[in-house]
Amino acid sequence: MTSADDAAPRAHSLDQPAQRPTARIGVDVGGTFTDLVLHDAARGITHTGKLLTTPDDPSRAITEGVARILREAGLTPAELHSIVHGTTLVTNTVIERTGCKVGLLTTQGFRDSLEIAKEIRYDLYDLFLDPPPFLVPRWLRREVPERLSADGEVLLPLDESALLEQSRFLVENGAEAIAVSFLHSYRDSRHEERAGALLRATHRGIPITLSSAVAPEIREYERTSTACANAYVQPRMQRYLTKLEADLRDTGFTGALYVMLSAGGIASLREAKEFPIRLIESGPAAGAMAAAFIARKAGLEHVVSYDMGGTTAKMCLVENGAPHRKHDFEAGRVRRFAKGSGLPLKVAVVDMIEIGAGGGSIARVEAGSGLMKVGPRSAGAVPGPVSYGRGGTEPTVTDADLLLGRLDPAHFLGGEMALDQGGVTRVVEQGVAAALAMPVADTALGISRIVDETMAAATRMHLAEKGRDPRRYTLVAFGGAGPVHACNLARLLKMRRVVVPIGAGVASALGFLVAPPATDAVRSLVARLERLDWDRINSLYAAMRAECEALLVEAGATPDAIIWQAVAEMRHVGQGFEIPVPLPGLVLSAHDLPAIRTAFFTAYRERFARIMEDAPIEALTWRLSAAAAPQDISLARAATGASATRGTRRLRTETHGEVAAQVLDRYALAPGARIQGPALVEERESTTIIPPGAVALVDDMLNLVIELP
Repeated sequence: MTSADDAAPRAHSLDQPAQRPTARIGVDVGGTFTDLVLHDAARGITHTGKLLTTPDDPSRAITEGVARILREAGLTPAELHSIVHGTTLVTNTVIERTGCKVGLLTTQGFRDSLEIAKEIRYDLYDLFLDPPPFLVPRWLRREVPERLSADGEVLLPLDESALLEQSRFLVENGAEAIAVSFLHSYRDSRHEERAGALLRATHRGIPITLSSAVAPEIREYERTSTACANAYVQPRMQRYLTKLEADLRDTGFTGALYVMLSAGGIASLREAKEFPIRLIESGPAAGAMAAAFIARKAGLEHVVSYDMGGTTAKMCLVENGAPHRKHDFEAGRVRRFAKGSGLPLKVAVVDMIEIGAGGGSIARVEAGSGLMKVGPRSAGAVPGPVSYGRGGTEPTVTDADLLLGRLDPAHFLGGEMALDQGGVTRVVEQGVAAALAMPVADTALGISRIVDETMAAATRMHLAEKGRDPRRYTLVAFGGAGPVHACNLARLLKMRRVVVPIGAGVASALGFLVAPPATDAVRSLVARLERLDWDRINSLYAAMRAECEALLVEAGATPDAIIWQAVAEMRHVGQGFEIPVPLPGLVLSAHDLPAIRTAFFTAYRERFARIMEDAPIEALTWRLSAAAAPQDISLARAATGASATRGTRRLRTETHGEVAAQVLDRYALAPGARIQGPALVEERESTTIIPPGAVALVDDMLNLVIELP
C-alpha cells in the first residue's frame, strides 16, 4: 500500500479538547485488488492505498487496509467519521450459486411462475438452449390459499393455518430464508404483510423477504424473482456485514459504516441487511459516481466512464454530471450478451456494461480453432498474473503490458511489488507464443489488441443501443489498467479526448466518498391519464417520501437537504413496455395533466423519433428518487518539486511500432504542464500511456487531459 499526502498530518496535543471526527475512508473490494481512499477536509489530507484482495475473507483486506492507511496518515481509528464500502459479494453469490436454500410461499396456483417466466426464448434457433436460471426448486415453492384482485379487492382471505403449515415444511426441509410473493401484492400488500408478521413470530432467526417490500411493482415474474434473489443472498450478506462491522469496532473504529447501493447512493447497514439485492452492482457503481464527479468538476457534459480493473472493465454513459440509471437488471446470464438469459431483478442500478476484460484476464489458444482468446476467465488475486510471482502459470493482460514496456517491473505499486519479467517471458514463449508460432513481443501485442477490440466492440454496442455517437464523448479512464489501455480504446472508438484523474488506480474508492446518501421507492398503480385518482397517487408519494426520508436520515442526510425527483413509467395503451417520464412535483392534480402529457411526448420522441398524439396514454408505475446534495472533495495538491523526468523506456505501440518513450513522475507534474507523446506517466497505482502524436495537459484538478491526433 502507498499513500499520497496533500499536506503533512497535523500533530494533536493531549491538552486540546477532542474534536469531532472528520476523516472518511472509501473502500472498493475488487476481484484482484482492494482500493482505499482516505480524505480529511479539516486536515487537508488525502491518502490512497491498494492491496491484494483476500477472496477467502474479503473483510480481512478491508480491516488490514484501513489500519495501514490510518497509520500512514498519522490518524487513529477513533478519528474516523465514517467508512463507505462497496462489495461484489452479492453478484458473486448469484453468479456462483453460493447462496442459501430459499423457500417460496406464493398464491395457490402460481408456484410455477419462476419456471414459466416470460415464455420467450432468448435464442430462437438454439435447439439445446440452456434456460435462464431460477433460485428456488419446485419442491421448495409452496402454495397458500389467498387472492386479491388487480384492484386490491379481497377475493379470498389469507389462509393463515395453511401459511404456517407450508412454512414449517420449508423450514423442516432446510430453508434458510423464506420469500413471500402473492399475486397483486404490488397493488395491496395487506396479505403479504400479515404473512410476514406470522412468519417472523413463528420462525425467529429466519430472514423473511416480502415481494411488496423489496419490489412493489407490477409484473409478477420479475417481482417474485427479485424477492427470491433477495432471500437467496440475505443470510450470507448479513453475516458478512455483521462480521465486518465487528472487526472494525475491534480496531477502535467508532464511526458509521455505510455501503453503496447499485444506483450509486450511500445507504445504512440496516437497509443493506434488509434489502441486500440492492447491492448487486455496489462495487461497479462507485466507479460511475467517481466519473460523474470528475466530469462535473471538469465541466464535461458528455462522458463515457471507463473503469478497467484486475478482473473486468466497466463502461457507463455520464451525461450532465450524472450516470445513466435504470430500474431493472439481469444477473448471472447464461450467455453474457444475450438479453433474457439471466435472472431478472427489479432494482435500481447504474446503467453500465461489464466485460470480462481486466488486467488479470487470461490469454489462451483454443484447441479447435487455433485462435487466441483473452478473458473472460481471470487470474484474480490468487494466484494472480504470472508477473506477480504468486503461482500464476497462465499469461494475462497485465503480463502482456509488462512485456510491451508499459509497466516498470521495479516500480509497480510504487515499488512495493516487483514484477517478474523473466518469468512472464518464459511462460508466454513456451505457451501461447509457441502455439501461435509467433515472437513473444508480437504475442504480447496480440493479447493487448484483442482485449482492446473486445472493450471497443462492447462499448460501441452499448452506445448504439442508446442512439449515441462515441465521437462526441470524452473517455474518463481509471482503474489500475484503465489508463494503460485508454488511448488505444479511444482511438478504436474514434474519440479525440481522454481524461485520466489523479489517483486513477483507486478512483472507484473515491466514488464512495463523493456519492451522496440516496435511495429509491416505487409503487404501481395502473390507469389511463384521464382516469387517474390524484388523491391515491398523492398518498403513494407521501408514503414513499416518508420511507425514503427515514432511510436517508439513517444514512447521514439532513431532511432539508434532500433532493426529490418523481417519475412515472408510462406508455400508450396496448404497448408492452413503458418509458420513464419526469413529473412536475410530488403533489399532483388534474391541473398537471397537460404538463405530464407534454413530458410523455417529449420522452417518447427522444426514444422513438416520433409521437402518436391521438393514442390514449396510461401510467403503470410511480417512482421517487431521493438524494442528499453530492459530496465535494478537493484533490488539488502541490507538486513534489522534484524533477518529473524518470528517464526513457522502450515502448511497443499499436500504431508506431517500438518507440523510445519518456517516463514521467505524475506527482511532480504541476497544473499547466504539457506532455508530448510518446510518454508514460507513472503514479503508484497506475500508468498512463500517451501515444505518439498525442498531447497531454495537466489541468487545475491535476487531471491528465489527452488530445489524440
